[in-house]
Amino acid sequence: MNIKPLGDRVVIKLLESEETTKSGIVLPGSAKEKPQMAEVLAVGPGGMVDGKEIKMEVKVGDKVIYSKYAGTEVKLDGAEYIIVRQNDILAVVE
Repeated sequence: MNIKPLGDRVVIKLLESEETTKSGIVLPGSAKEKPQMAEVLAVGPGGMVDGKEIKMEVKVGDKVIYSKYAGTEVKLDGAEYIIVRQNDILAVVE
């Protein structure tokens, strides 16, 4: 991957969601809800953004939960990525 985010932006890739429900029902692709959990692939440098000092709190490899309608979807080399601002990331999953 050759995406280098700027400022307080983070490049994430969606993690695959389960294809069966807890009761064992298999869901087709069109019925599955878009997952809100992703893996961090690249992190911007932070610094001064909109007149405020931003310290990056996520790092490459973190699994995160992000806002449902946040970010910009990008396709590169046949893979889909999302570029979000750090403040659109709600939590780090440990």
